[in-house]
Amino acid sequence: MNNSKFKHILFGEPFPTSMAIHERLDKVRGLAIFASDPISSNAYATEAVMSILIVIGSGALSMTMPIVMAIAALVLIVVFSYIQTILHYPKGGGSYIVAKDNLGTLPSLIAAGALLTDYSLTVSVSVSAGIRAIVSAFPEIYDYRVLLALGTIAILTWMNLRGVRESGSVFAFPTYAFIGGVFLVIMIGLVRSFGLFGVAPLAPQVITGEMLTEDLTQLGMIWILLRAFAAGCTALTGIEAISDGVQAFKPPEAKNAAQTMVTMGVIAMTLFVGISFLATYLNLIPAHHDSLLSQLTRTITGEGFIYYWVQIFTMLILVLAANTGYQDFPRLGYFLARDKFMPRWLTNQGDRLVFNGGIITLAIVSSIVVIIFKADEFAMLPLYAIGVMLSFTISQSGMVKLLTKVSKLKPGETLDTLETHLHYEKGWQWKRIVNALGATTTAIVFIVLVVTKFAEGAWIIVLLIPLIIAMFYSIHRHYDNVSENLSTRNLEETEISHVADVVILPIGDVHRGTLRALQYAKLITKDVRAVYISTDASLKERFLRRWKKFPLLTQNVNLIGIDYDYRDVLTPLIEYIEHVHSVEFPDQSITVIIPEILTNSLLSSGLHNKTALLLRGRLRHYLDIIIIEIPFHILPPKKKPEFKLTKTVDEVPAPLEDEAPATD
Repeated sequence: MNNSKFKHILFGEPFPTSMAIHERLDKVRGLAIFASDPISSNAYATEAVMSILIVIGSGALSMTMPIVMAIAALVLIVVFSYIQTILHYPKGGGSYIVAKDNLGTLPSLIAAGALLTDYSLTVSVSVSAGIRAIVSAFPEIYDYRVLLALGTIAILTWMNLRGVRESGSVFAFPTYAFIGGVFLVIMIGLVRSFGLFGVAPLAPQVITGEMLTEDLTQLGMIWILLRAFAAGCTALTGIEAISDGVQAFKPPEAKNAAQTMVTMGVIAMTLFVGISFLATYLNLIPAHHDSLLSQLTRTITGEGFIYYWVQIFTMLILVLAANTGYQDFPRLGYFLARDKFMPRWLTNQGDRLVFNGGIITLAIVSSIVVIIFKADEFAMLPLYAIGVMLSFTISQSGMVKLLTKVSKLKPGETLDTLETHLHYEKGWQWKRIVNALGATTTAIVFIVLVVTKFAEGAWIIVLLIPLIIAMFYSIHRHYDNVSENLSTRNLEETEISHVADVVILPIGDVHRGTLRALQYAKLITKDVRAVYISTDASLKERFLRRWKKFPLLTQNVNLIGIDYDYRDVLTPLIEYIEHVHSVEFPDQSITVIIPEILTNSLLSSGLHNKTALLLRGRLRHYLDIIIIEIPFHILPPKKKPEFKLTKTVDEVPAPLEDEAPATD
């Protein structure tokens, strides 16, 4: 089976570029792919709040609902802001494009750096949380959580390399199964909690602890509440995903994306508030090896079918929430690469019309994070929401600036910016107020997150984002330098360096490979110089005999023999090439032809010297040396036919001495 056939079996048959529009997502698949992150955060957002409050006693858990309601209000503001982003930037790009278009290059790169770290952590946190959900039901596999997480990332990578539409079809059922399962648990919980329809009321657990306020100052209490609020803001992660991937939707792209955003916000907040209310009403307490959602489902429905349904699909949606990162990291990478802030290969789409480079890069980065943090999502959460809030703040600030531009337009007037087309809008005043409120709120949350979680690991993101921005600028300078070097704007034809009428052919022995290279060299020029480095007199004599065996090929070729008393044959060879380059043909380009043997397998390739590879590596640093590689392929051995010996040994002619050439 050849590599191409194996690739098609593994990833599917390639799609023609004309099929790109048919690979886009409808709203059902779009919700499954882009909204799975904020929806799945319900599996741990409430628990994150309660895990902070429990520090000052179980009585403090009564503060959970006020904090949850404040977070829900913030989510609604951010959702509205991103709906405006989608409608005004239908080509996608989210925070990066909004900031670039309205605030300038540096703010856009800050947003991009924050989002790249966020998308990487989305994969790491979501997969780790998914594995934890299944470990809660099967604690005997706890010690294998890192391997399970890495295996899951590998499967997600494979699925995404197969194409967006196909992965969306696979991921839709688990997403909706999770939503349905948790919604059913909430409904049953509310019915049982309030004794509706004649059902016996569900008694809350009895807790004896109280809020330990005697040892806390008012400032200390505020500090705890701020930390709890910041922890719960993980519920906001992934909200910006749809705005980044607008072009993944079927036409009309902006309308479908905006409707999906509204649906996502309603579902996510319904589940978040419902889980939080029941968890506090039933006096549930976070446990290390048993997730809060697991406890809630077990308390309400018992360990029956519904419990395992919720646990299994919690695990699956948490894993699928990582798909938000797989969709948006490559797209953001595309926008950055298009603007020369990331490697250009991130703009390339693979056979299945997805950005393979971005997908694989994300898989590698997120796997490293999982290994470092041992698949513990709570250890990663302090790093998680910081990038989200920073990008939210920048995006909404950019939208305030955009709506300020809109405010200057009169009915019928339009304005083209770098990235979008603006026209007069009614109600721009209240839209700008909401965006300003959102920018202010998320900026405050960002500061709270940095301050409250700095010592817990947030310092990593605070340090990492500037380093990423420095990398962006470094890549951009490189591409600017490449453009400057390749530019023909002020180039005169006389400035182009001439190619010298000479070819140097390093030759270690006379065999089919070197003779083929010699034949090619003679087609290029009459001044062919075959350079042989001699380190042994007997080998030199053998070489000359073999050279003279092919007079038609070797005639008119200048054989340069260099005697050298050391084993490093590259040093005298490169010295000769330098001499020809700098002394005989200064300010001109010379050509070096390198014959190389290629075998039919990687294993057999390791059996040969790498002289050609080493020589290429040394010569590539010279500005005016042209390197031409002449490969000679070694075919697999043919099966020899059976034969009977018809002559005695004495009658068999002896082989010529020079019929067994050295292979390297």
